[in-house]
Amino acid sequence: MEQRENDNLHIVLQEELPSPRALKDAMPVTGAALETVLAGHKGVKGILDRKDHRLMVVVGPCSVHNVEEAMDYARLLKPLADELQDTFMIVMRVYFEKPRTTVGWEGLIYDPHLDGTHRIEHGLRIGRQLMLDINALGLPIAIEALDLITPQYLQDLVSWTAVGARTTESPTHRKLSSGISSAVGFKNNVDGSLTVAVNAIRSASSANSFISVTDEGKVAAFRTAGNPHCHVILRGGKEPNYGPEFVARCEEDLRKAFLPENIMIDCSHGNSQKNHLKQLDVLESVTQQIEQGNRSIIGVMIESNLCEGNQPIPDDLEEIRYGISVTDACIKWETTETALRDMARRLRGVLPGR
Repeated sequence: MEQRENDNLHIVLQEELPSPRALKDAMPVTGAALETVLAGHKGVKGILDRKDHRLMVVVGPCSVHNVEEAMDYARLLKPLADELQDTFMIVMRVYFEKPRTTVGWEGLIYDPHLDGTHRIEHGLRIGRQLMLDINALGLPIAIEALDLITPQYLQDLVSWTAVGARTTESPTHRKLSSGISSAVGFKNNVDGSLTVAVNAIRSASSANSFISVTDEGKVAAFRTAGNPHCHVILRGGKEPNYGPEFVARCEEDLRKAFLPENIMIDCSHGNSQKNHLKQLDVLESVTQQIEQGNRSIIGVMIESNLCEGNQPIPDDLEEIRYGISVTDACIKWETTETALRDMARRLRGVLPGR
C-alpha cells in the first residue's frame, strides 16, 4: 500500500471487507430466526416496560471461541428456556469481542482461528452464521457492543446488547447505543461507580449524532432519536455491589436522574470476585431480594459453559479442551441447570405480583 511521510506510518496491511449489506444479503435472517429476533425484542422491552413480569436471564459462555461448542450449549439451553418460560426470559450470551487493557485474544470476530492471523472477514461470516443458527433454534441472543462498526453486520440478529464497564464511559458507545434497535444494558465502572452508567443511560436515551458506515459500506453521519430501553447492570467493582444496600443506592440514583428503576445483576466479574462458583451466591441474594419484595431487579447475567473453569490458549491449538472457556471461568452446564430450576421454583409465584 502507498505510504506518505505523514499518513499511514504504522499501517502494514489493509484488507477490504464486504459491506454489511453484502453479508446480510448472503446470510439473511428469515423464517424462525427472524421470528426469534422479533419475539426477543418484544420480550426484553416488555420486561423493561413492566408489561412482562418475567426475569431476564442472560446466560452462556464468557466468550465464544468454537462455534460447534456454542451450538452444543444452545441445544442444551433451549429446552430449559422452554421449561422455565413462564418465569424467565432466557437470552443466550453470544459474545464475539473481548476488551483488552493490554494484550490477549480479542475474540472470534477479530481472531477466529485463535492464532493471531486476524481473519476478520471469516470471523464475521462464521459469527453471523452461528447467530442465525441459534436464533433458528428459538433462542434470542445477547452480545456486547465493543467495536463501533461490527453492529452494522450483526445487530439485526440481536435481542439485547451490553456495553461493558470499560466502554460505558465512552461517548461514542453512548451515541451508538442511542441508535441500536435492541435494549441496551450499561455496566457500572470498573471501580464500582454508578455515576458513569447513569450518565450513559441519560446520553443514550437522548437524540445523538455519530459517524459510522451504512449498510452499503459508505461513511455517513447518523442521527438518532434516542434509545428508550436502556438500563443499569451492577457488575461489582472494588467490592461486590449486588446486595440490597447497593441495589437501593442504584434505585435512588436512577430516581434522581428521572430514569426507570431497571437493574440487572451481573453474577460474574466484580460481583463474584473472579471466582466463578460465587456466581451462585449472587443468584441466591437476587432470589432472596425478589422474594422480599424488590421490584427493580429485572434480570441477571451468568457466565456458564459446557464444562467448569477456564483454560489458557495453548501454543498447540489441538490441546484446547472441549467446552471450557478460554477467557473468564464459567460454571458448568449441570450447575447452571440446577441453579436456574431452583430459582424459577422459588420465584414462580412471586414475580407475577411485583
